[in-house]
Amino acid sequence: MPDKSEVVVDTNVAIVANGNTPQASETCEIACIERLGWIQDNCILLLDDMDRILQEYDPYFCHSGQPGPGDAFFRWLHLNQYNDQHCRTIALTSHAEREFVEFPDAPDLANFDRSDRKFVAVAVASGNAPEILNATDTDWWHHRAALQRHGIKITFLCPELMQ
Repeated sequence: MPDKSEVVVDTNVAIVANGNTPQASETCEIACIERLGWIQDNCILLLDDMDRILQEYDPYFCHSGQPGPGDAFFRWLHLNQYNDQHCRTIALTSHAEREFVEFPDAPDLANFDRSDRKFVAVAVASGNAPEILNATDTDWWHHRAALQRHGIKITFLCPELMQ
């Protein structure tokens, strides 16, 4: 079996998949739903060792009842978070100013959203330059050039929302 590609998923992707983002078009929702399904079958989802990513996901998704596609992804993640065929946990080191030692020490990223730095730090610390998926958060768009200069690959699932 070929190696699976690794991926990091911003919370907004699963929120959009659930249809809970008014500015997201049906095309955007479908792109998020399809990518989450693809991840479950074909990728290794990267998480952090202190469950910061899981803690960010948690309040947005239902744990019972009739799930939306984002909820189903979250449930799949809970079932597979320790299965190395589906997930890999990356150790991060806290840093007082940058949030994480693994987050680039760069003036052009000084204003990057602190709550999203865990996704960047996980991608950097993985050592494999995985893509980070984003659906609606324009901060990723505004910092895309700086992030790319530091080896961060971002995939914008809903590029029409970045303008």
